[in-house]
This record gives sequence, C-alpha cells and structure tokens, in this order.
Amino acid sequence: MFLSSHNVHDACCHSAFMRQALELARHGVGRTAPNPAVGSVVVVEGKVVGRGFHPQAGQPHAEIFALRDAGELSKGADIYVTLEPCSHQGKTGPCCEAIIDAQIARVFVGVEDPNPLVSGRGLERLRSAGIEVTVGVCEQECRHLLAPFVKHITTGKPLVILKAGLTLDGFLATSSGDSQWITNEQSRQHVHRVRDRVDAIMVGIGTVLQDNPRLTTRLSHGGRDPIRVVVDSQLRIPLDATILHLDSLAKTFIATTELASDKKIDQLREIPTVEVLVLPTKNNQVDLDALLVRLGEQNIQSVLVEGGAILNRSLFAEKLIDRVMIYLAPKLIGGNDAKGLFSGKGVTKLSEALELKEVRTQSFGNDMLFEGEVVPCLPV
Repeated sequence: MFLSSHNVHDACCHSAFMRQALELARHGVGRTAPNPAVGSVVVVEGKVVGRGFHPQAGQPHAEIFALRDAGELSKGADIYVTLEPCSHQGKTGPCCEAIIDAQIARVFVGVEDPNPLVSGRGLERLRSAGIEVTVGVCEQECRHLLAPFVKHITTGKPLVILKAGLTLDGFLATSSGDSQWITNEQSRQHVHRVRDRVDAIMVGIGTVLQDNPRLTTRLSHGGRDPIRVVVDSQLRIPLDATILHLDSLAKTFIATTELASDKKIDQLREIPTVEVLVLPTKNNQVDLDALLVRLGEQNIQSVLVEGGAILNRSLFAEKLIDRVMIYLAPKLIGGNDAKGLFSGKGVTKLSEALELKEVRTQSFGNDMLFEGEVVPCLPV
C-alpha cells in the first residue's frame, strides 16, 4: 500500500516524538528493575508540552511525570509512550486511568507490554474510553531498549550481553595474555557508559587471576557501579583480590559450586560486600543457566559479560548469549597461538554459527563497535 505525502509526514512526526520519548527513557536504563525503562512526551499542535521517564521502581511511571509536566495542556493532547500504559494497581496507580482522567485525545505506543498483568489490557481500557490508540511507533528502537525487561519478565532471566575488544584478526589477547590495550581510550570510555546502564557485569575466575580487575564504572560524573559477578567453580579467587575490597555501593557475587571448600566460602562471606552463590554443576563447572536464574531472582535484568575465552565459550555452547558487542581495533597480532574470543573447538557447520540481526555500528576514533541481537531474538 502506498502512503500519501500527508500520511508520510504524519509518520515522520510520530517517529520524531517517539524518539524524544526514547531519549527520556534512556535516563532510567539500568535503574528501574524490576520495572522497565520507559519514556513519555505529551504533544499539543506539534509542540512537546510535557516530558517524563520512569526513574526507579516505586516512583511514578513515565506517563504520570509527563502528564504532570503538561498540566492542563494535557486536555485534548497526544501522548507518546515507549511501552503500553499499565492497567493494574502496583506500587503506583494504573497509568491508563491517569491518561483517561487527563482527557488525552490520542495515545501513541511503541510496543505492547509483555507483562501478563498488562499485555493489551491497558490498550483495551484506553480504547473503551474512546481514546484513539496507535501501536508500533518506532517499534524496533523500543524493542531494543526494552529487551532486558522483556527477557526478565518472560523467562525470569537477565539479558546476556557478550562484550569484547578484538584485533582486526579476531584476537582478545596475545599468546602471553597481553590485552592492555587492544581498543582505544574512546572505546574504553564507551564501555564505562555501558557498565553504567547494566545491572551486572560478569567475568570468569581466569580474568580475575590474570588482570585483578575492579569492574567498576569510571566516568567523569561518577556513574553507577553494576553488581559484579565472578564465576569461580572451585573458589580459586584470592582473599586479597581487588574486586572483593572495593569502595562501592554494588555487591560482588561469587558464583561457585559444592566443589569449593566450606572454609573458603565462610571466609568470603565474612567480607561485607561479598555474596557467595552456591550453584549446581554442569560438566564440573558452574551451571550457567542456573546462575542466570538466580540472578533473575535478584531482579537483575541485564548482564554484561566481560569474561575471557573460557566463559565466553561456555555461554556460547549453552546458547545463553542474547546480544553481542564487539569493539574492533585496527591492529593485527598474527600467528595462530593468540587468544581468540572463544576457547575450545568451534562449530563445524556454518548453519550452527551464532548469527546476529539488527546489527548497529558506531565508530570510536579508528575503532568500530559492532552490536547485534542473537538470532532468534525473544519476541516482545
């Protein structure tokens, strides 16, 4: 079907306003669990008169802030919301009722809410009140932003984001383990912005033993530290490891198994900022799926994996990776004994390869970030 120039103009306007709502929603990313990060704008005659986003659980939702900001101008206005307005009573009242009470004329929604408590009920309530509702404005962008919430609400597990810095010939480090620094300062600063927006960051014990990392967020304005997760099946982590003794509001989780000594578990649990998770084993290693379930129970919606080749390979083999972020640096290590993204034996058929879709690229100086969703993606 061909669109008239008038309809094309309207679609462009709707997308522009929804993108403003998306930009507002990004202020809440990583801070709203177990709720989604949502943004909203109120529009009158092509002008934004109200803005809002959901800052954290227990606070009003985005629509409420936007309606408050617009005040009496809400009557007869349009409202744009990245996610379907809720229809149920939680810690705050139903947003669809607030929209109805404000006498909004039209509602534009990014995506329908996958939460079984909502799932179309908010849209139905608005329509039954005589309000015109349009769903699917900037749908793909909204889906991308809401992916951690969607994964958590539909599976109970967090979205797993595999991040790595690689040379142009595909290596994480040299044969001696030297990896500092493959990527440039701009890329590394972007990684800290990503850390600021995820709920948790995960590494394997090999990374801790090799690099003794902090895994904190270091930005000029401070930023927010994610929960740190160390996968350590036999508790080889030294008691004086930097990651155990940080001045940080975020805890460090040590994921281990019954293969670990009870004495070491007790010693770690004496450290106030440390929590030890004893999990089932799979192939004499931490059962990573069970770990993700446990993290989901802690309302962790997103996990950034910055581990080495062994942890990466285990997640790959178990098909637990949802999103990939590769920072590619224009450097060549050469040879065949350097450390690649995954350890062990890879797939033997291209049909078994991990494939990405919705690939996005971004440059940081001479580095290039490739980001994409693993196929198949979870439906919203």
